[in-house]
Amino acid sequence: MPRARNVPADRGLTVRMFVTGLLLVILYGGFFAILWAVGLSFALIVVIAALLLFGQYWFSDRIALWSMHGHIVTPEEQPELHGIIDRLCALADMPKPRVAIADVDMPNAFATGRSPKAAVVCATSGLLRRLDEPEVEAVLAHEISHVAHRDVAVMTIASTLGVVAGLTTRMMLYAGIFGGFGGRGGRNQGGQQLILIEMAIMLVSIVVYAISFLLTRALSRYRELLADRSGALLIGRPSVLASALVKVTGEMSRIPTRDLRRAEAFNAFFFTPALTQGRGGISLSALFSTHPSLERRLAQLSELEAQLGQTS
Repeated sequence: MPRARNVPADRGLTVRMFVTGLLLVILYGGFFAILWAVGLSFALIVVIAALLLFGQYWFSDRIALWSMHGHIVTPEEQPELHGIIDRLCALADMPKPRVAIADVDMPNAFATGRSPKAAVVCATSGLLRRLDEPEVEAVLAHEISHVAHRDVAVMTIASTLGVVAGLTTRMMLYAGIFGGFGGRGGRNQGGQQLILIEMAIMLVSIVVYAISFLLTRALSRYRELLADRSGALLIGRPSVLASALVKVTGEMSRIPTRDLRRAEAFNAFFFTPALTQGRGGISLSALFSTHPSLERRLAQLSELEAQLGQTS
């Protein structure tokens, strides 16, 4: 399978992806076993999970583009953007992904797809309008690094369990609101047992969702730091990527909060999050964040710039 020869694999990312996947498999097994034990059809649960997993894995690029109002562009339509991607792929020695533009004012970019051969790198029109060409190249080098490291597909799969658990929680909540957790039989023993079953399902779903959420957040923060490092090394100018980070973060404050909240669900895939949750450090907001703090990312790029300066 083709891979980027000039974007070296990172053992830390490989280990984290494996551990995250293993823990999620265990969570899947426990989640399904408990739901089956309390009376739900195990076959039905497996079918729903398989459909969600298949859909997210095989159609994640189309779903992401559709959600972000993106569309594939040809070299004739966007020669400059394709030129940047061509240069980066030549530097990385990797297959060229499809190139897309999302017609939104929010300055951002993302990569999606199940493999380097089936990947899409998308820049928003807001990013292309606000950044100069070297900064755009730095941002796209970050996204190309995600494709090279194959972490996009892992994040897509890792998020599936959270989706299943979240949907189950909502269904149980709606059943409680509109159905009364047991309906008319709530006064007899059978009705009370049904109430306990439904409450148990909702509790398990909440716990599974929370664990899945934290696992994907931890993986997401590491892969973002790695993509910063790999992208900066690919173009050989960490300071340009740092400049793009500062500019994009600053320009994000000009975007209406309503628009940012609409895009918040895709934070884990963005170059920078649509909405930040406070500064970095050991805090609850840092624990829930999909990205390292701006300060942490800039510090890494500054250290890398110094290292490259010493070796040049």
